[in-house]
Amino acid sequence: MAVRVCMTLLVILLSGIVHSDDLVTSPLPATDELATKTLTTPHNMTNSTTVPPTTPHNTTNSTTVHPTTPHNTTNSTTVPPTTPHNTTNSTTVPPTTPHHNVTNSTTEAPTTAHTNATSVPTAPPTTPPVPNPTVGNYDVKSGNATSNVCLLAKMGLQFSFKMNESASFQTVNLNPNVTDVSGTCGSGGKDSSLLLKSDEITVNFVFTNVSQKFHLHALTFSVNVGNGNVFNVSNNNLSLWEASVGSSYMCKKEQSYNITDKLTLNTFELRVQPFGVQNNKFNTAEDCVADDPDNFVIPIAVGVALAVLVIIVLLAYLIGRKRSQLSGYQQFDS
Repeated sequence: MAVRVCMTLLVILLSGIVHSDDLVTSPLPATDELATKTLTTPHNMTNSTTVPPTTPHNTTNSTTVHPTTPHNTTNSTTVPPTTPHNTTNSTTVPPTTPHHNVTNSTTEAPTTAHTNATSVPTAPPTTPPVPNPTVGNYDVKSGNATSNVCLLAKMGLQFSFKMNESASFQTVNLNPNVTDVSGTCGSGGKDSSLLLKSDEITVNFVFTNVSQKFHLHALTFSVNVGNGNVFNVSNNNLSLWEASVGSSYMCKKEQSYNITDKLTLNTFELRVQPFGVQNNKFNTAEDCVADDPDNFVIPIAVGVALAVLVIIVLLAYLIGRKRSQLSGYQQFDS
């Protein structure tokens, strides 16, 4: 039984091998046909589908502009990167431009402000104060005598004047070192005078004697301010530097006198004796009020008087108040 089965199987195997060889050899043409058919079919399909490619191709030809447009679109797509790049460049340019402009404006602004600030202080320069004048010694001799002096004066003279009402005051000093001295001696009711003249300034003092008292009666002043302009002023109604005949008048402290509304005279270490000079020397001096060592007595006296008056008022108030209180108590007791 087993042998039979084995034989059967062997036969089947052999049959199968034989048939398998037939299948391998016989289907080749069929495979070729199928391949040919398959290839032909796809070729035909390709040919049949060639039309669609042709159609898009034709469409492409008909819309040649459109491909160009996409191409431009592609370029525009490329441009955006370029645009950011340009944006980057533009971003770089703005910082450069504002920075440069700001720098220039900043540089110009301080320069202008500095120029203006410097101009303002320079515009109103103040004239330096005129120093005190040199004190000079002057004398007038009688007649042709060289030793008979009839008038003595020692003083530093400073004059402040203005040319007109709208002008400001100008100040000049008389320099005794370049001043010529002359004058007249007064006696028997005549006036004494002292004339001082320099290259620029001319001043004449006139002293009068009234009841054995002398004083400065008149003053004439002129000054050459340049360019042919000369300032002149005089006052013949003065009453300054009064003292007794036979003595001198002295005022060492600086004094200021308004000669006119356009002329002010300042004196320094003043001492004059226009009458009764003896031995070519100043006689006993009569000091001015400013030099009087007792001139503080009057203010002290006034202050003491005011203090006493205040005390009296306070005492009167206290006494009156006390009396009113006492009278009130008496009325209450009754």
